[in-house]
Amino acid sequence: MTLSEQLITIAMVILGTALTRFLPFLIFPAGKPTPKYIQYLGKVLPAAVFGLLVVYCLRNVNLFSGSRGMPEFLSILFVILLHIWKRQMLLSIAGGTILYMVLVQYVMIP
Repeated sequence: MTLSEQLITIAMVILGTALTRFLPFLIFPAGKPTPKYIQYLGKVLPAAVFGLLVVYCLRNVNLFSGSRGMPEFLSILFVILLHIWKRQMLLSIAGGTILYMVLVQYVMIP
């Protein structure tokens, strides 16, 4: 990339970041109530995103070869139990990821 292309790219990244940070405050000012539709999206989208992530992560699991999905199943079970116990999303996600990596790298044989 030339110097001008690099500067344009940096400017676009800065503009995009600033726009996504400030736009919600411009669209929904503090004095006005938040529209019902936006409140509804705030309630249902987090669960929908997690559902999408689960489907995406499990899409290539083959139950008829290799470890038969055991690392994935054990990690999901661990995430659920850890989240029920501690109720901290970051801890649950990190714990499940670490368990999955340990199982795939050191325990389960393909």
